[in-house]
Amino acid sequence: MTPASGEYDEARSIWNAAHDRRPAVVIRCAGVSDVIRGVDFARSEGLPLAVRGGGHSIPGFSTTDGGVVLDLSPMKGIRVDPAARRVVAQAGCLWSDLDQETQEFGLALTGGLVSTTGIAGFTLGGGVGWLLRRCGPDLRQHGRCRRRQRRTGSSSTPVPTSTRNLFWALRGGGGNFGVVTAFEYALHEVGPTVFAGAVFYPGDAAADVLRGYRDACARAGDDLTTVLNLTTAPPAPFLPEAVHGKPVVAVLGMWSGSLDDGDTATSPFRRLAEPIVDLFGPMPYRSMQSLIDPLYPRGVHNYFNSAFVPALDDRVLHALTEAYRQVPNAMSELHVHHLGGAMGRVAVGRDRVSRSRSGLHRQRRRPHPDRGTLRHRAGLGPSCPRHTRIGSGLRQLHRRGRCGPRPRLLPALDLPAAGRGQGPVRPGQPVPAQPEHPAVPRVTAGRL
Repeated sequence: MTPASGEYDEARSIWNAAHDRRPAVVIRCAGVSDVIRGVDFARSEGLPLAVRGGGHSIPGFSTTDGGVVLDLSPMKGIRVDPAARRVVAQAGCLWSDLDQETQEFGLALTGGLVSTTGIAGFTLGGGVGWLLRRCGPDLRQHGRCRRRQRRTGSSSTPVPTSTRNLFWALRGGGGNFGVVTAFEYALHEVGPTVFAGAVFYPGDAAADVLRGYRDACARAGDDLTTVLNLTTAPPAPFLPEAVHGKPVVAVLGMWSGSLDDGDTATSPFRRLAEPIVDLFGPMPYRSMQSLIDPLYPRGVHNYFNSAFVPALDDRVLHALTEAYRQVPNAMSELHVHHLGGAMGRVAVGRDRVSRSRSGLHRQRRRPHPDRGTLRHRAGLGPSCPRHTRIGSGLRQLHRRGRCGPRPRLLPALDLPAAGRGQGPVRPGQPVPAQPEHPAVPRVTAGRL
């Protein structure tokens, strides 16, 4: 598809609307041969090349201005081997696609918190999910690339022993080193029913809830993964009308061990204060995987920023509560992710992101071009460099004003973190406004 195609605007759009770019051509690949031809074409024409799986790329790796986008979304083949507990999936699959097939056999692996996320970017770039503490990260723990197309045009199957540097780079080194067309994962027995859900507390109890959450995390087993969210109550039917639009603290979590132990394992997180409502209970694993999908629709302007802390000490708690008091609108949030477990046991040096296996993760978002929002996530784990600073940054966490029709994203906060300067998206890196689109080269189907 080119700018002259009727479906061009739909084809060029991605989940993160902050990257409004106009590629010269979007090639929707049905198989590996299309990928090879697309790579050859981009190289022969000297055009930039971007690779798109699910299209959720926060830094915009899945699109480009004036170049070629290889859209792998039609490539959704999945083959499950339940006896060997392995699955091979093509790079266009979303986590909802993979969960649907693997759960037929009561199997799963660490997927995203949002089921519309693509498996490719999540696996190669990293992410968090409800099985993170039990199973660890995807490729770094139990996956490998089945086939990769080099930007020089040749193809290979990268494995740690034969292509060590390439495999290291693919596992968190950045975007667009090449095109991975399929992944093979090890699977774990999970579900089909898990003990999961959310509990909501009043916003004025945030300090007590944070302290209690810290203590509960210290005693939590690896089968339990939780997220604490300092947010505003949505107008949802499961919440009393009196709290709609009011500050609340939500704790979400999933226990993937024995259902009989789920109530006991999650109870410390459900009595941190007097709850507004407790929604924990048995539910299908796939339901938990898609629970927060409505909060992350296409078209939102997103920016993520991260750092890591070894513990929620009093200084961190103070910074979080102060930032929470300054929330400018109902969509601004701070998330605290409890990491560690299997994730913290990845050998140092095994992959590009092993240094970043625990800590504080921040995210900022804007929903529509005519207004701005800010979200942040925090991660809590057992180890990180001591030099991480969070206080001054978190005190400014929720600066956001209304924006015009062509908004400028706010600059990232100055928050040095483990791994700063080693990846394409850095914690202190300013977020530029989108530049004017350059002239798009004319590309015709005949040139393909």
